[in-house]
Amino acid sequence: MNTHKTVLITGANSGIGLAASVLFAHEGWNVIMACRNELKGMEARRAVVRAAKNERITMLQVDLSSFQSVRHFSRQVKGRFMKLDALINNAAYFAHGSPHRLSEDGIELTFAVNTVGPYLLTEELKELLLKAEDPRVLHASSNIIKHFFDPKKELRLNRVTGPWPVQDTFTVYDQYRDSKMALVMLMFKQASVYRGTPISFHALQINGAKMSKSTLEGIAYPWKAAARIQNLFFPPPDKMAEKYLQVCSYSQFGEISGKLINHRLQVMEPASKNPSFSMQTKQVLHADYYPFYADNEKVQNELWELCGELTNKQPL
Repeated sequence: MNTHKTVLITGANSGIGLAASVLFAHEGWNVIMACRNELKGMEARRAVVRAAKNERITMLQVDLSSFQSVRHFSRQVKGRFMKLDALINNAAYFAHGSPHRLSEDGIELTFAVNTVGPYLLTEELKELLLKAEDPRVLHASSNIIKHFFDPKKELRLNRVTGPWPVQDTFTVYDQYRDSKMALVMLMFKQASVYRGTPISFHALQINGAKMSKSTLEGIAYPWKAAARIQNLFFPPPDKMAEKYLQVCSYSQFGEISGKLINHRLQVMEPASKNPSFSMQTKQVLHADYYPFYADNEKVQNELWELCGELTNKQPL
């Protein structure tokens, strides 16, 4: 019987996902590398096997923007593995400068990959998670949600599907910001829905990691130049990958659920609804607090219902 723990990491062929695959493999885990590009995924798998000297690495192709692909992928995983100890929703779509695009299921592409995809994948694999002794689900968030310290900011869930209003400017940056806030709010809701089960849900706020050459090449001008400069100051991906491993391994994170965790592995607190000026400054400059908006249960419920309606997947 295979007693090794199993982790599934999306977006595992580059960046933090690849670095995390190496770290988990080095620690003896079975690693399922979920990759959109099959050729790049196979190349990444070979690199992980060489680096970690661990042959128990599986690469499977999945397009998180496609419900059909996510369901096919999930069937493959359930056909090969008896349990899942950790699911890391790491993959993200962030194509600066791209026009408004809909997924094959009619969902704005950024939101489809970054929010609805993780929702559906988690629902599809929950039966494997429930078979593990101490299962964890970790969502990769971003400090971009700091924009929601602005009390005027709110999720535009009515724009997740259909054409974009002609009177409004569309930017992938704004959609990425919204999708990452939605992912945090989804995590809070998941923790509430699955309270009483062994699954712990958390999100990790990523402050940045050095991007690969292929990622930089995928960014349109003029944002590419800015990204290259910004990339000079980002830490290597393995620094944040270590946090993935720690959140999925340390017992303290299995004893709690529904937490947003910063890069220092500290549980972040909700900001005050009416902070003083000094507190506002602290909230923006530090990683101790998250926007008060994230705790809006009405929006959490609307988001949960929307994801369920879009995927026609009923939770437990």
